[in-house]
Amino acid sequence: MFTGIVAGMGRIVSSEGDEVVRVVIDFSLVSTDLLEVGASVCVDGVCLTVAAINDSEISFDVIPETLQLTTIGEKIEGNWVNLERALKMGDELGGHLLSGHVMGTGEIITRDGGEDHLDLFIDCPDDIIRFIQPKGFVAIDGISLTVGHVEEGGFSLHLIPETLRLTTIGGKQLGSNVNIEVDTMTQTVVSTVERIMEGMA
Repeated sequence: MFTGIVAGMGRIVSSEGDEVVRVVIDFSLVSTDLLEVGASVCVDGVCLTVAAINDSEISFDVIPETLQLTTIGEKIEGNWVNLERALKMGDELGGHLLSGHVMGTGEIITRDGGEDHLDLFIDCPDDIIRFIQPKGFVAIDGISLTVGHVEEGGFSLHLIPETLRLTTIGGKQLGSNVNIEVDTMTQTVVSTVERIMEGMA
Protein backbone atom coordinates (compact mmCIF):
# COMPACT_ATOMS: atom_id res chain seq x y z
CA MET A 1 0.00 0.00 0.00
CA PHE A 2 0.99 3.61 -0.62
CA THR A 3 -0.21 7.05 0.48
CA GLY A 4 0.43 9.27 -2.53
CA ILE A 5 2.95 11.31 -0.55
CA VAL A 6 5.87 11.27 -2.96
CA ALA A 7 9.27 10.79 -1.28
CA GLY A 8 11.15 12.39 -4.15
CA MET A 9 12.05 12.05 -7.79
CA GLY A 10 14.30 9.59 -9.58
CA ARG A 11 15.90 9.69 -13.02
CA ILE A 12 15.61 6.81 -15.46
CA VAL A 13 19.08 5.49 -16.23
CA SER A 14 17.95 2.98 -18.85
CA SER A 15 14.83 1.30 -20.20
CA GLU A 16 15.52 -1.75 -22.32
CA GLY A 17 13.77 -4.91 -23.43
CA ASP A 18 11.18 -6.24 -25.85
CA GLU A 19 8.21 -7.84 -24.10
CA VAL A 20 9.41 -7.38 -20.52
CA VAL A 21 11.27 -4.09 -20.09
CA ARG A 22 14.01 -3.65 -17.49
CA VAL A 23 13.78 -0.11 -16.13
CA VAL A 24 16.71 1.18 -14.07
CA ILE A 25 16.14 4.26 -11.90
CA ASP A 26 18.66 6.39 -10.03
CA PHE A 27 17.42 6.74 -6.43
CA SER A 28 20.10 9.24 -5.36
CA LEU A 29 17.44 11.69 -4.13
CA VAL A 30 15.36 9.05 -2.29
CA SER A 31 16.42 6.88 0.63
CA THR A 32 17.14 3.24 -0.19
CA ASP A 33 17.67 2.24 3.46
CA LEU A 34 16.35 -1.31 4.05
CA LEU A 35 15.20 -1.51 0.43
CA GLU A 36 15.47 -5.12 -0.72
CA VAL A 37 14.94 -7.15 -3.86
CA GLY A 38 11.25 -8.06 -3.93
CA ALA A 39 10.11 -4.85 -2.24
CA SER A 40 7.32 -2.74 -3.74
CA VAL A 41 7.95 0.80 -4.93
CA CYS A 42 5.45 3.21 -6.48
CA VAL A 43 6.95 4.63 -9.68
CA ASP A 44 4.81 7.41 -11.17
CA GLY A 45 1.82 5.77 -9.50
CA VAL A 46 2.63 2.24 -10.69
CA CYS A 47 3.42 -0.46 -8.13
CA LEU A 48 6.64 -2.16 -9.27
CA THR A 49 8.79 -4.83 -7.66
CA VAL A 50 12.50 -4.30 -7.09
CA ALA A 51 14.40 -6.74 -9.30
CA ALA A 52 17.98 -5.68 -8.57
CA ILE A 53 19.91 -3.14 -6.49
CA ASN A 54 23.24 -1.64 -7.56
CA ASP A 55 24.12 1.13 -5.08
CA SER A 56 21.61 3.91 -5.86
CA GLU A 57 20.48 2.35 -9.15
CA ILE A 58 17.33 0.26 -8.64
CA SER A 59 16.02 -2.06 -11.36
CA PHE A 60 12.43 -3.07 -12.09
CA ASP A 61 10.97 -5.49 -14.65
CA VAL A 62 7.80 -4.17 -16.32
CA ILE A 63 5.39 -6.57 -18.03
CA PRO A 64 3.46 -5.83 -21.27
CA GLU A 65 0.12 -5.16 -19.52
CA THR A 66 1.69 -2.48 -17.33
CA LEU A 67 3.40 -0.94 -20.36
CA GLN A 68 0.07 -0.82 -22.19
CA LEU A 69 -2.10 0.57 -19.37
CA THR A 70 0.29 3.17 -17.92
CA THR A 71 2.79 5.81 -19.00
CA ILE A 72 5.77 3.67 -17.96
CA GLY A 73 6.09 2.45 -21.55
CA GLU A 74 6.60 6.06 -22.69
CA LYS A 75 9.56 6.68 -20.39
CA ILE A 76 13.03 6.97 -21.84
CA GLU A 77 16.53 7.48 -20.46
CA GLY A 78 16.78 10.79 -18.62
CA ASN A 79 13.08 11.11 -17.78
CA TRP A 80 12.21 11.87 -14.17
CA VAL A 81 9.61 9.89 -12.22
CA ASN A 82 7.89 10.19 -8.83
CA LEU A 83 8.95 7.64 -6.22
CA GLU A 84 7.30 6.38 -3.04
CA ARG A 85 8.35 3.49 -0.81
CA ALA A 86 5.65 1.10 0.38
CA LEU A 87 3.77 2.07 3.53
CA LYS A 88 5.09 0.47 6.75
CA MET A 89 3.13 -0.23 9.92
CA GLY A 90 3.21 2.90 12.06
CA ASP A 91 3.93 5.31 9.19
CA GLU A 92 1.94 8.55 9.06
CA LEU A 93 -0.92 8.39 6.55
CA GLY A 94 -0.56 11.86 5.07
CA GLY A 95 -2.36 11.32 1.78
CA HIS A 96 -4.88 8.56 1.04
CA LEU A 97 -4.58 4.80 0.68
CA LEU A 98 -3.49 3.64 -2.76
CA SER A 99 -2.59 0.28 -4.24
CA GLY A 100 -0.41 1.43 -7.13
CA HIS A 101 -2.81 -0.30 -9.54
CA VAL A 102 -3.28 2.39 -12.17
CA MET A 103 -6.76 2.44 -13.70
CA GLY A 104 -5.72 4.17 -16.91
CA THR A 105 -4.23 7.36 -18.26
CA GLY A 106 -5.51 10.87 -18.87
CA GLU A 107 -4.23 13.73 -20.99
CA ILE A 108 -3.45 17.27 -19.86
CA ILE A 109 -5.57 19.51 -22.10
CA THR A 110 -5.27 22.86 -20.30
CA ARG A 111 -2.38 24.29 -18.30
CA ASP A 112 -2.39 27.65 -16.52
CA GLY A 113 0.55 28.40 -14.27
CA GLY A 114 2.24 31.19 -12.35
CA GLU A 115 5.28 31.49 -10.10
CA ASP A 116 3.63 29.71 -7.19
CA HIS A 117 0.74 27.71 -8.62
CA LEU A 118 -0.34 25.48 -11.48
CA ASP A 119 -3.87 24.68 -12.65
CA LEU A 120 -4.40 21.65 -14.87
CA PHE A 121 -7.42 20.10 -16.56
CA ILE A 122 -7.17 16.37 -17.19
CA ASP A 123 -9.13 14.68 -19.98
CA CYS A 124 -10.26 11.45 -18.35
CA PRO A 125 -11.68 8.19 -19.79
CA ASP A 126 -15.40 7.59 -19.16
CA ASP A 127 -14.78 4.41 -17.18
CA ILE A 128 -12.69 6.41 -14.68
CA ILE A 129 -14.47 9.78 -14.56
CA ARG A 130 -17.50 8.15 -12.90
CA PHE A 131 -15.35 7.69 -9.78
CA ILE A 132 -14.02 11.27 -9.72
CA GLN A 133 -15.79 13.57 -7.26
CA PRO A 134 -15.32 17.32 -6.61
CA LYS A 135 -13.04 17.76 -3.56
CA GLY A 136 -12.41 14.02 -3.58
CA PHE A 137 -9.02 12.35 -3.74
CA VAL A 138 -7.26 11.20 -6.89
CA ALA A 139 -3.72 9.97 -7.51
CA ILE A 140 -1.99 11.48 -10.54
CA ASP A 141 1.39 9.89 -11.33
CA GLY A 142 1.38 8.62 -7.75
CA ILE A 143 0.66 12.04 -6.19
CA SER A 144 -2.26 12.30 -3.78
CA LEU A 145 -4.25 15.32 -4.96
CA THR A 146 -7.62 16.95 -4.31
CA VAL A 147 -9.96 17.26 -7.28
CA GLY A 148 -11.14 20.75 -8.18
CA HIS A 149 -14.24 20.71 -10.36
CA VAL A 150 -15.52 17.87 -12.50
CA GLU A 151 -16.99 18.23 -15.96
CA GLU A 152 -18.12 15.73 -18.55
CA GLY A 153 -14.94 14.07 -19.71
CA GLY A 154 -12.49 15.54 -17.25
CA PHE A 155 -11.51 17.28 -14.01
CA SER A 156 -9.33 20.12 -12.76
CA LEU A 157 -6.42 20.19 -10.33
CA HIS A 158 -5.00 23.18 -8.43
CA LEU A 159 -1.41 22.56 -7.38
CA ILE A 160 0.55 24.26 -4.61
CA PRO A 161 4.28 25.16 -4.64
CA GLU A 162 5.32 22.22 -2.40
CA THR A 163 3.76 19.70 -4.79
CA LEU A 164 5.47 21.38 -7.73
CA ARG A 165 8.82 21.32 -5.90
CA LEU A 166 8.76 17.68 -4.82
CA THR A 167 7.21 15.98 -7.86
CA THR A 168 7.38 15.86 -11.64
CA ILE A 169 3.93 17.33 -12.25
CA GLY A 170 5.19 20.89 -12.70
CA GLY A 171 7.09 19.78 -15.79
CA LYS A 172 4.05 18.27 -17.49
CA GLN A 173 3.00 20.06 -20.66
CA LEU A 174 -0.11 20.14 -22.84
CA GLY A 175 -0.63 16.71 -24.33
CA SER A 176 1.30 14.92 -21.58
CA ASN A 177 -0.28 11.70 -20.37
CA VAL A 178 -0.60 10.94 -16.67
CA ASN A 179 -1.43 7.82 -14.66
CA ILE A 180 -4.72 7.88 -12.75
CA GLU A 181 -5.79 5.86 -9.71
CA VAL A 182 -8.90 6.30 -7.58
CA ASP A 183 -8.80 4.65 -4.15
CA THR A 184 -10.54 1.31 -3.76
CA MET A 185 -13.05 2.58 -1.18
CA THR A 186 -14.39 5.23 -3.56
CA GLN A 187 -14.60 2.69 -6.39
CA THR A 188 -16.53 0.28 -4.16
CA VAL A 189 -19.01 2.90 -2.92
CA VAL A 190 -19.74 4.25 -6.41
CA SER A 191 -20.12 0.77 -7.93
CA THR A 192 -22.42 -0.33 -5.10
CA VAL A 193 -24.65 2.72 -5.43
CA GLU A 194 -24.82 2.24 -9.21
CA ARG A 195 -25.93 -1.37 -8.76
CA ILE A 196 -28.59 -0.35 -6.24
CA MET A 197 -29.90 2.37 -8.57
CA GLU A 198 -30.02 -0.06 -11.48
CA GLY A 199 -32.01 -2.50 -9.35
CA MET A 200 -34.53 0.21 -8.50
CA ALA A 201 -35.02 1.28 -12.11
